[in-house]
Amino acid sequence: MKEQNKSVINVQVIVNAGIEKVWECFTLPEHIIHWNFASDTWHSPRAENDLKVGGKFSWRMEAKDKSFGFDFSGTFTKITLNKEIAYILDDGREVSIEFIRKGSQTLVKEFFEAEEVNSPEMQKAGWQAILDNFKIYTESVSLKS
Repeated sequence: MKEQNKSVINVQVIVNAGIEKVWECFTLPEHIIHWNFASDTWHSPRAENDLKVGGKFSWRMEAKDKSFGFDFSGTFTKITLNKEIAYILDDGREVSIEFIRKGSQTLVKEFFEAEEVNSPEMQKAGWQAILDNFKIYTESVSLKS
């Protein structure tokens, strides 16, 4: 990730699941819609993910009361199966995610360039809340083999 004059924020979580399950839940649209929101008053009704370098993604995030919503979207720049995902958001900010095997657990670390509208603390809290939802979802779901 390039660090021009942008602040880079890091969030992370340890998921009590193997790296293959973590990767599947993180990358497949049928799973993304179940965890990609920061609070219970929001949801993610749609997710599209073309998981390849140059592929695009778009994940819809909306308030359940329909008062606000937006598409979180960008283009993948690096994909290493079960290890790393990097992308550029449509606003030009860079994001990288690392998946690190820790025995029967998986450490997920996200690094993202801060935007300039919301405070870095608010952005960190929001991204951490989404990652915490990911942990809860991944640990509770049974995957079809």
